[in-house]
Amino acid sequence: QVQLVESGGGLVQPGGSLRLSCAASGIIVSIYDMAWYRQAPGKQRELVADISSSGSGNYADSVKGRFTISRDNAKNTVYLQMNSLKPEDTAVYYCKAEAQVFTGATTRGYLEVWGQGTLVTVSS
Repeated sequence: QVQLVESGGGLVQPGGSLRLSCAASGIIVSIYDMAWYRQAPGKQRELVADISSSGSGNYADSVKGRFTISRDNAKNTVYLQMNSLKPEDTAVYYCKAEAQVFTGATTRGYLEVWGQGTLVTVSS
């Protein structure tokens, strides 16, 4: 059993900052790419940022220069530092991890694991 636990969402005023955290737990062999997605009401889920196991990050154009993705491999945790927040950033933010896990005593499998989502509301 592998799961992602997210924290850090909440209500913030425009121009403010939030830091989201997502920690993976369970019996994990390796975690590869990790990513943050978001979904606003009535809209499709979109990729915000992703990061490889080596630390190379990519960002959606809408957040580039404002958001920073990082990870701590020792803690199996990914972070999203969000600065200069805008009302358009309001959404449920989801963490995703690509992981190799034990599916038996010695067998392994590859999984995509999603967090439960955390709500970020940017409003005055």
